Amino acid sequence: MGEEVSDGGHWLGSYLRARRELVTPSQVGLPTGGRRRVPGLRREEVALLAGISPDYYLRLERGRDRNPSPQVLESLARVLQLDDIERMYLLDLAAARPRAPRRKRSEQVPARVYELLAHLQIPAFVEGRAFDVLASNPMAVAFSPRLRPGQNRLRSLLLDPEERAFHQDWTKATANFIATLRTTIGDDIDNPRFVELVGELALSSQRFRTLWARHDVRNLDGGTTTVHHPVVGDLRLHRDKLPIEDVILVVYYPDKDSDSDEKLRLLATLAHTGTSDDQTRVGRPDASSDRPTR
Repeated sequence: MGEEVSDGGHWLGSYLRARRELVTPSQVGLPTGGRRRVPGLRREEVALLAGISPDYYLRLERGRDRNPSPQVLESLARVLQLDDIERMYLLDLAAARPRAPRRKRSEQVPARVYELLAHLQIPAFVEGRAFDVLASNPMAVAFSPRLRPGQNRLRSLLLDPEERAFHQDWTKATANFIATLRTTIGDDIDNPRFVELVGELALSSQRFRTLWARHDVRNLDGGTTTVHHPVVGDLRLHRDKLPIEDVILVVYYPDKDSDSDEKLRLLATLAHTGTSDDQTRVGRPDASSDRPTR
């Protein structure tokens, strides 16, 4: 996160600048002719369209004014063509105030969730706020070995060639994951796990650096995805994310009696016949020594 981690006040300015560079003059009804030194809109153009002075907007982008009124923020959201999620993110950034460091708290998987995972016959796992896999059932590991406890889903997605081949639309998946991480972090910029993960990926992935600089935000609650499984082939599955206390239960399931349903049953059979004693304990607190620390 670089300087953004050390000073949360600059997040507002960084967000405004990133979004300004993504809006073209034609999108807001401005002439497109002439040479332009910057991508997207100029600062003075944003200020004009939002009904504020160029000097005041400059102070906002440079982090010198961190208390804009709701009316100013709503005007900027309109000019920058923010959707509802992006607009709320902007308002939350502006509302953030200096605070004492939050007490470091580990993400604990409730004991009953381990029992639930053991009974589910579909891929299911528990993830933390930074996409760390905290627990998983054998079907999840048969679905993808990157869903073992101790793995990080975003790191795998960006750095593991097998995970890249696993996704039908890797480009879309990476954009969604990184935008969701932005939303999740919010103003919790001093969280050690977030600082560690963002720092690692910023050094190791050009894709991450490019998307992180856009400041996209998104909620990744669920949806439908297609993956290329190396054994059973293509699977079209629905994904639901269910909050349980401080963690999230993620499940993948097919349409009933579909081709993917049949393939997932085959995968379950293969997972059952190939399960070792260690695999049956996947996700238990004593089953893995390399789970992420907080």
